Amino acid sequence: MDPDRCPFCTMPSDRIVDSNEHAFVVLDAYPVSPGHSLVVSKRHVADVFELTEREIGDMLRLIQSTRDRIDQARHAGGYNLGVNVGRDAGQTVLHVHIHVIPRYRGHTEDPRGGVRAVIPGRARYPRPE
Repeated sequence: MDPDRCPFCTMPSDRIVDSNEHAFVVLDAYPVSPGHSLVVSKRHVADVFELTEREIGDMLRLIQSTRDRIDQARHAGGYNLGVNVGRDAGQTVLHVHIHVIPRYRGHTEDPRGGVRAVIPGRARYPRPE
């Protein structure tokens, strides 16, 4: 994706809720739950595995501060963190971003399996008693 056409590279500054040297945070334009945020790499790269340790560290720090911000405002009961790497994994914007999705009691009928549910029928598996 051309950086000049990338929605993250051309993000208006008034949408950014937090930032540091290597990353910034925006509220998701199509949230799956209240507070759903994206932690976005400032460097235009599609694959999270291409980030440097410093870039990953800055993204993790923003994940933590984003969780704190959401907890203060909304008191989430849990979180899902998600990164899509490649089109086969569902990545539609080819610029590294990590979803911080707050979860709330009653949000779904059965939250067991969490991120495993991205593949239909795979969220549940046998667990030892």
